[in-house]
Amino acid sequence: MSTVTDKDSLSAKQKILAFTLTLLTFVMGTSEFVIVGLLTEVSSDLHISLAAAGTLVSGFAIAYAIGTPFLTAFVSRFPKYPLMLVLISLFIIGNVISALSGSYELLIFSRIITAVVSGVLVALSMSIASDIMPASKKGPIIALIFAGFTISNVIGVPIGTLIGQLGNWQLTFWFTALLGVISLAMSIFILPRKLKVQKGSAKDQLSLLANPRMILAFFIPTFSIAGTYTIYTYITPILEEGLAIPTRYVSVILLAYGAFSILSNVLAGKIASRNGVSKLRYVFIVQAVILGSLYFTMDFRAAGLASLMLMAVMIYAMNATIQLYLMDLASAYSPAAKDFASSLTPVAVNIGIALGATIGGYVVANGSLVQLSWVGGLCALIASGLALASYRMDRKESFSGSEAQEA
Repeated sequence: MSTVTDKDSLSAKQKILAFTLTLLTFVMGTSEFVIVGLLTEVSSDLHISLAAAGTLVSGFAIAYAIGTPFLTAFVSRFPKYPLMLVLISLFIIGNVISALSGSYELLIFSRIITAVVSGVLVALSMSIASDIMPASKKGPIIALIFAGFTISNVIGVPIGTLIGQLGNWQLTFWFTALLGVISLAMSIFILPRKLKVQKGSAKDQLSLLANPRMILAFFIPTFSIAGTYTIYTYITPILEEGLAIPTRYVSVILLAYGAFSILSNVLAGKIASRNGVSKLRYVFIVQAVILGSLYFTMDFRAAGLASLMLMAVMIYAMNATIQLYLMDLASAYSPAAKDFASSLTPVAVNIGIALGATIGGYVVANGSLVQLSWVGGLCALIASGLALASYRMDRKESFSGSEAQEA
């Protein structure tokens, strides 16, 4: 019994590695999201409209979603240790360029560089964690690495925004560049130097996207996140108009939402460590019920807030399971594309955010805020259906494989 415990426990080096990778996602999350709190300052300083400043947010997401898989497919053939250090260095350079930007064109250019590099760094971080961590700890550790983004929203973004408001928005990017330097210093000493590399051409890796199983799995998190962001995109008017909460309390509630979303990563780790793929369809049904509950709780302030906080708890519950699942599928169908597969969950999440915001905009334009609830719930049910279909395919293939072995 003790042998199993020792084998499944984390060594001191593995714990420090997990912290380093989580710090890295925290730094990248801070760099990505901090611009949201500084749009007014950027707009005024660069003499551009607020709408144009908003493209610094959407442009980052688009560059992340499009550029990440292609660059990951290209660079994954190289040794991971020097590759990670080069990419972190490029991340730092991207933030320095942002800090030095005196024009919108240079700033959007630097944001695109930062976005694509961040996407590949996330993919490689997940791949390294999968290779290094004990099997029983992979789910919780990957959930912890994802939590770096959530924690950045609760801690990094408010600090970065405060720095930008007290000084100037360029100072905020010097702050994120400094965080990048700290991550680079830790990575030099902590990242494993000898990691296996599955060499394959970019064409071979991108062909994974033609696999029906991968496509099906890819859209599971897309619809789950779309369900949440159908509502979350309009959380401020929901709070102010729907729940009649004074504007001065909105920021406090959003901070509480961020804190509850950290619990979502803890839940994700527990689900992933207990055959999470078999449970995903039920996870999304629970998510659908919570999203749909807002339809009935919108008229009651306390109940409505409870619905929103529960929504936060469920938002990332599937992340670790889906991340491991995509990598397992890649290992089965195209082992050389494992790193590429590890880039797909963040891409699916970004597409889901865009889809949810678009659906939510259509609902609000043609209906009312309360109708966002059942539309979001419907998206979660679609995710549940996709998860069920994928799970049944797994069972069917497993059964066929065992029959072949018996024959």
